[in-house]
Amino acid sequence: MAIAWQKEVNGTYYQVRTAGSSVRLYTDGVFHSQYNQRTKISGGIWDLLMIPAFLHRPQELKRILVLGVGGGAVLRMFLDHFSPESITGIELNPTHIRVARKFFGLNNRKIELVEQDAVTWLKLYKGPPFDLVIDDLFGEQDGEPIRAVEADIHWGKLVSKNLSASGLLICNFLSRKEICQSGFSKLFFNDEKFKSAWIFENHRYDNQIAVFSGLNTVLSDLYEQIKQISKSNSALRLSCKNFTVNKLKCRHAT
Repeated sequence: MAIAWQKEVNGTYYQVRTAGSSVRLYTDGVFHSQYNQRTKISGGIWDLLMIPAFLHRPQELKRILVLGVGGGAVLRMFLDHFSPESITGIELNPTHIRVARKFFGLNNRKIELVEQDAVTWLKLYKGPPFDLVIDDLFGEQDGEPIRAVEADIHWGKLVSKNLSASGLLICNFLSRKEICQSGFSKLFFNDEKFKSAWIFENHRYDNQIAVFSGLNTVLSDLYEQIKQISKSNSALRLSCKNFTVNKLKCRHAT
């Protein structure tokens, strides 16, 4: 891959690489984001932060909040495949925001990128709830990705408070154990917020994507919407063949 841009900022090394229509962001060697401008998908784990949204009708997802922008691949895919009124992205790293705007095409009037800590921003937020919240808050330690915010019950309640009653939450985890120990799972199994919960996986990655909905979602709706939208996008159709989805089941979740 060709190096399109690289810079060291406060001891952190950033690099944007390109290959054909594909753009990648690396931060200290950790692969943060990928997007393909031709196929309109990432071709990686980030697809699974967008695909579960088809559990809901696209027209229901008007207000979207993304916690952890990275290079912006997820925001870009929602622009390409949905019709949101607004997408708000919260990102602590100012260099990531600059890269997202310059290389991932996030200079769009529907997108607001905010440079702030996600926990602080949510605590101070006083606006209307969101129809979709994506929690992709990751950092790195010794060259490996780690969650930047512990998904405990306090975080679960803070996020869900800013989600509409019928809203959808998509959260990136590194293991099933993390999901079952999370505050989101506790809210689901205690019937405090969510009516359905799923786990999406791609066999090529260790990540587990937890999906919680205020609606009684069914997989037939997901597959039908994927079938329709992927008719004209062979890359999306292929990506949709690479995931498995199951209902969330945990022992001692409460």
